[in-house]
Amino acid sequence: MAFQGGRRIGVVLVILAMAGCASISKPPDILTAQTPSTAGSEPTPAAANEVSQQQKFAQWVTDFSRFARQAGIDETTLHAAFDTVRIVPRVIELDQAQPEFTRTIWGYLDSALSPQRIARGQDKLLQLRPGIDDIAARYGVPAEILVAIWGMESNYGSFVGDIPTIDALATLGFEGRRESWARNELLAALKILQNHDIARDQMIGSWAGAMGQTQFLPSNFLAYAVDADGDGRRDIWGSKADVMGSTANFLAKSGWQAGKPWGLEVRLPRGFDLARADDSVRLTAAVWANEGVQAMDETSLPALADSSILLPAGARGPAFLVGPNFRAILRYNNATSYALAVVLLAQQLVGGPAVQAPWPRDVQLLSRSQLMTLQTALNARGFDCGAPDGMMGPATRRGVRAYQLSLGLPADGYPTMEMLQGLQVQDGSAP
Repeated sequence: MAFQGGRRIGVVLVILAMAGCASISKPPDILTAQTPSTAGSEPTPAAANEVSQQQKFAQWVTDFSRFARQAGIDETTLHAAFDTVRIVPRVIELDQAQPEFTRTIWGYLDSALSPQRIARGQDKLLQLRPGIDDIAARYGVPAEILVAIWGMESNYGSFVGDIPTIDALATLGFEGRRESWARNELLAALKILQNHDIARDQMIGSWAGAMGQTQFLPSNFLAYAVDADGDGRRDIWGSKADVMGSTANFLAKSGWQAGKPWGLEVRLPRGFDLARADDSVRLTAAVWANEGVQAMDETSLPALADSSILLPAGARGPAFLVGPNFRAILRYNNATSYALAVVLLAQQLVGGPAVQAPWPRDVQLLSRSQLMTLQTALNARGFDCGAPDGMMGPATRRGVRAYQLSLGLPADGYPTMEMLQGLQVQDGSAP
């Protein structure tokens, strides 16, 4: 790909290098576009495949650069981004990985809410005052929520990732499974470089392209990052003020309601219809209170609008009343376990209680393949779970509830090993 002045992209130049050149030192888990030496012998199939892959990658970068130029990215930025761009095999492996076993929410929270993380977060909260209080007041998001997200995303800034963002997104775009998404994020990353918010070698993060101490995707950086310390740059890698300000701005623009709690742990009344423990059922806290829902300490429920009952471990586990601020955190990371970890960590950073009701630690969680088997079996019986994918979503929860109701069981929508085994016995496929 020709740039102004007749220069060509670095990966293309490397591919054109002939055998016999001195080897180039490279980090582990990263393939450059260097052609393996074949002097004196026929290239092995693996070497030939690597050369082919690098050539295809170089062409993909050439094509993308043409698109980026048309979108307003200048030549200097294209050179900075792509002269040293590399395929990162570990990115493809992680993107394609389908872990066989999911993690129980109590196992996740045990790690996320470790005594060490709580103690360190309390220290960080004290160290950052009063600056963080100013940011909290400006955006209406409590300081402890900001510090909790910081703790969850990078262990309070101690690890922001180690993969160059440009390399990660170019690899994902080239691999193709999520090319459209990766192209959009890569273009956003180029805009960040062009704006001089960060240098290419400092733009590092996760394998999926999330960056900085609170792991913003490039598109979210462009939309929500702020220059809270006034130095002319939005630096979520090195400036704690920018980290906190950007995170607060994200939540404020995602529906956070200043002065309102996220929710609380509650005790459900005897005979409560568990099918109503769903985000689609949103009532005021006052209505839930009239139905017998109580705070664990029996104080009045906070004034929450559009609040829902959450049963993250089914009928046998703790119950929570969650409102709009909990859903704002879900927009940051759309995983119930993550959002619950953030709010519970924040709660404990300021001396609040841990979860009081016991988790059903004897329950065996279904693996992804087992959940797919369950979804398939329920679909076959007319309990629509959507396309079987081994992922627990609203459609699967509705299908499980409908099946539970057909058996006269508590309809908490929580799949269990007993449910799967019962279906397999009916099908004659029990192991």
